[in-house]
Amino acid sequence: MQGRLEGLQSAAEGGFKAMYAMEQFLADSDVPQGLLHLLKLRVSQINGCGFCVDMHARDAAADGESAERINGVAAFREMPYFTDAERGALELAEAATRIADNPHGVPDDVWNAARKHYDDAQLGALIMAVAAINAWNRINVTNRTVAGTFAR
Repeated sequence: MQGRLEGLQSAAEGGFKAMYAMEQFLADSDVPQGLLHLLKLRVSQINGCGFCVDMHARDAAADGESAERINGVAAFREMPYFTDAERGALELAEAATRIADNPHGVPDDVWNAARKHYDDAQLGALIMAVAAINAWNRINVTNRTVAGTFAR
């Protein structure tokens, strides 16, 4: 397998620089890194981005997330491994990712469930995390970036 544009990072250097700055913002936020990994994994599953699913599952494991939580994130509503706060963030991520499925955008009950557990700065970071991973998914799906080729 091969991606479409091997030199995408060079061809869009300024764009990648901006995306990496966003990732640094998220890393510096008060949102737990484990939750960010799981959020990115879940959104990538929804969007069918094999590259990002592979990368974020590996990152989550490397940062100490259990196999149960990594494997269970696709069905987080039915799994006992997630807190109400984590479920609120994952619900928000799903609703914002599937925004085209709801003519009213993110439903109030989903927002309120997240709002109950996170302050303004954390909610802002969660919103930005959802936006960032959706952008990364679109970049990698469009380019057909090959899963398993990411290395830290």
